[in-house]
Formats: sequence, structure tokens, C-alpha cells
Amino acid sequence: MSTVEKYLKPEVIRQISRLDLRAQFIVRGFLHGLHASPFHGFSVEFSEHRKYTPGDNPHDIDWLVYAKTNKYYVKKFEAETNITGYLAMDLSESMAYTYRQELSKLDYSICLAAALAYLMIHQNDPVGVVTFADKISNHLPPKSKRQQIGNILSLLARLRPAGITDVGRSLVQLAAMLKHASLVMIFSDLLADPEPIISAMRRLRHGGHDVILFHILDEAEVAFPFSGLVELEDPETRLRLEVDADGYRRDYLQEIEQFRETYRRECFQSGIDYVPLDTSMPFDRALTEYLVMRQSRG
Repeated sequence: MSTVEKYLKPEVIRQISRLDLRAQFIVRGFLHGLHASPFHGFSVEFSEHRKYTPGDNPHDIDWLVYAKTNKYYVKKFEAETNITGYLAMDLSESMAYTYRQELSKLDYSICLAAALAYLMIHQNDPVGVVTFADKISNHLPPKSKRQQIGNILSLLARLRPAGITDVGRSLVQLAAMLKHASLVMIFSDLLADPEPIISAMRRLRHGGHDVILFHILDEAEVAFPFSGLVELEDPETRLRLEVDADGYRRDYLQEIEQFRETYRRECFQSGIDYVPLDTSMPFDRALTEYLVMRQSRG
């Protein structure tokens, strides 16, 4: 395993207790990997550029970048470069679940959100946080100052899962709060009726916001590694169900695939970035998604 891969693996991150160090560790590994890969076009040195499009002034083409990438980029003006970000964190009880007692879904979300906050502040993008279960419970307004990272990390480090989910209602509240076009990054397992959630995300899109949906499930929720008779419990209602895991596996895996497919399809139709993740996956996939989205807004 290369050093870069090691930086980005959840089980390595779990051993670092301080969130600021976790986040820096992830970002450092990620940026190191970008510079060493074909993705270097998305790395920080190009954050001030966007692809040349017909109508741009050819005098603005950056020939140094062309020499490196063989693509035409123009230097962006200051007003274009900043994007206001909101990290929207689901704190409902189901986010506490972990099968192997490594990172819970909330722990994974917090590490990822902290790393994204570092990336955004590094690029002078204002970033804020909202948290919710059945409604919005915390709101940290976006800022791009260096001290904002401390505010974000201290809020994220205190988060604990509690209560039942109402993602749809919370996102409708968020849409009403936002005054300027923003990039809303949602971290949730989405274990609720999809209809109101999809409708609320559409409302955000219609309000002129970009949305990235990080759909975070536990690795066991995706792979169903159980066998024999198992008792499954709903973390929010405490309802228990005993099932024969071997007989149930095929139906379960089909259900999960359909669940994700519904979101994939609906998000695609609404112009929302859908990123299915599980808690065993390295963090680079999600960070790349943010940079691609940022690049395409130029």
C-alpha cells in the first residue's frame, strides 16, 4: 500500500484522535495523490483557472497551464473564484451505527466534512455548517477566514447522534435560510422516505444552489456480511426483527441497490451530484467530487 492510500483509509484515520490532525492528514494525502496522478489538473495550483469557452478573451489564456496540460485554461477573476459552501450534517440516531466498531457513519461524515472545510478555506472559499436530525439544530454561518477552521472543527468534534430523521424538512429549512447561491454538501445515510428528501433537494436547486449528496452507509449495510439467524434493530424506532441472513441476503442486496439507484436517477435528473459511499471507502473519491464540482462552476 502506498503512503497516499494509507493517508486516506478510514481505519488509519480512526487511530488519530484529534479532528484537526485527522483532517490535515486526509487533505495532505489527497493533495499529494493529486500531484502524482492524472488528476493534477484539479489540484490547488489550478483553483484560480477555468476551462476556456467560446466568448472568452483569448488574451486571458494561461499558456503555462496549456504547456502542462495541453488544454486551454483562462485565469479566473476574483469574483468568480469564490464559492460559498455549507456542510449539512445528519445527526439522527441511525448515523451512530457501525458494524466493525471502527468509524460510525457520523464519524466518517465528520472526517470528510473537516477535510472539505480545510480544502475550501485553503482556496479562500467561505464555508459554514448546519446540523440536523428532525430539524436544524446548529448553524455556523460561512466565513473564509483562517480562524473559521477552528470554529468548524470545534463544532464537528462535539457532534453526537440523537433523535429521529427528517432530512426533507431540515433541507427545506436550509433552503429558506440561504440568501446567496451556495454549494450545499449533504452528509446523510438517507434512511427515510426518499420523496420529501428529493423534493427538498430540488427546491435547493431551484433556488440556484449546487448540491452534492454524500450518501454514507456503513460497509455492513452495503455488503450484508451476516449469516445464520440475526436480530436486526431499527436504531431510531428500536423495532427488532429476527431474520435468516442467508435466505434474506439476496433480497436485501437488491433493495439496497434499488435504494441507491432511486437517488442516483433522481439526482441526475435534477442536476445534483450523487456520491454513494460506505465507511470502508477511502476519502479521496468524495474530495475529488468537490473539486470537480468547483471547477465546473467556473
